[in-house]
Amino acid sequence: MAAAVAVAIAVCAVACWIIVRGEMVKHLDRGLQGPPGPEGARKRAQDIAMILKHCADPRAARGDPLRAYVPPLQFIYAADGRRCVLSPGGLPVTAADRAIAAHGGKVIKDATTDSGMAVRVKTQQIAPGVAVMESRSLAELHSTLARLAGLLATVAALGALGAASVGLLISRTALRPVGKLTGAVEHVGRTGDLATRIPVEGTDEIARLGAAFNSMTSALARSRDRQRRLITDAGHELRTPLTSLRANIDLLLRSEHTGRAIDPAAKRRLLGSLKAQFEELSTLVGDLLQLARPEGDHKPGEPIAFHDLVGVAVARARLRAPAVHVTIDLSPWHVTGHAPTLSRAVMNLLDNAVKFSPPGGTVEVRLREGRLTVRDHGPGVPAEDLEHVFDRFWRSPTARSLPGSGLGLAIVAQAARDVGGEAGMANAQGGGAEAWMSLPGVVFSSPVNN
Repeated sequence: MAAAVAVAIAVCAVACWIIVRGEMVKHLDRGLQGPPGPEGARKRAQDIAMILKHCADPRAARGDPLRAYVPPLQFIYAADGRRCVLSPGGLPVTAADRAIAAHGGKVIKDATTDSGMAVRVKTQQIAPGVAVMESRSLAELHSTLARLAGLLATVAALGALGAASVGLLISRTALRPVGKLTGAVEHVGRTGDLATRIPVEGTDEIARLGAAFNSMTSALARSRDRQRRLITDAGHELRTPLTSLRANIDLLLRSEHTGRAIDPAAKRRLLGSLKAQFEELSTLVGDLLQLARPEGDHKPGEPIAFHDLVGVAVARARLRAPAVHVTIDLSPWHVTGHAPTLSRAVMNLLDNAVKFSPPGGTVEVRLREGRLTVRDHGPGVPAEDLEHVFDRFWRSPTARSLPGSGLGLAIVAQAARDVGGEAGMANAQGGGAEAWMSLPGVVFSSPVNN
């Protein structure tokens, strides 16, 4: 910016000098035309007539006192190029000057006298075969233009310096937020401190960049905190099944090493426990992998008939829990998402309802305009626990004796958020709990009831 201002000042200074020079030259040329008005023209004609008579006298070649009373003039004759000089120094006569004396015309130009003085010369025919060359010194014009050039150069230099100073001040002020942002980024890169924030003022692009940086570090901090909590909670949850597995396997190994056989019934129970523990561990690892995936980090969605997906999940739930009656009331609903993820979320809702339903109880499944509700008729959820049911690894005190890792409903919430939906739970009127998942989508046909 400062460079552009300096160039603009320089261009203005040069233009000013050129304009002033042009006006001064015009003023000088007007002086060569003689006094203005009819009276001036008449007096000029009289002077020229007197000088022509004087030039006819050979004494004009010598320093005649007449030269002190007339302007710097020089007469030239076309016939032989002879000149009559009435000025401190004569002017060189060119072929163009002789042509004007012979044929007429007028020209104004710069020239140099015999003594080396720069002058402005007007050559004009005044009589057939005779032309007059009137000159004015350019010394004062050149001196004035030189002083003007020096003044303009000084002003331009001061202007450029001032522009550079102002530009530097403005750039430092404008780039100060960028410096803060750079420092914050370097600090985060050096220390990993995602709690770093920069102050945001205004609504310009720099402010938006600062706000975006703060949002990014906040999101990264939340993601890192979630991962840390997940690792900590996963380690705690994995410890129990791994300890149980290790104890059972140690018991089998000791039996083999000592030769002391285990009672067949006890061995069957032990192997059944091992299988159940492996299944629990496998489920827990799968849930952990599902939750470890950052939210929003999934493949592009595909069209899914969500009502069909729910119907398939209900059929599986009926096979897995034949003692519980599952009813469905489904309206067609089509969504865009990842079918395995949504299927697992629906199964988790059904498994949770079945787990808390008494033998012979009923689980009601209903889908209307993208809102899937699963209601059980169990004990319900204490009011103070409702806000925690979708937390990772959270289990109510009354459910800790039941199988599960505390990750099922957390997976439901994440699956809903992945497609722009949400999930929740509330106690139902008449007893039991009602979990729901609402997904954006479209309807294509009329409800189907079973």
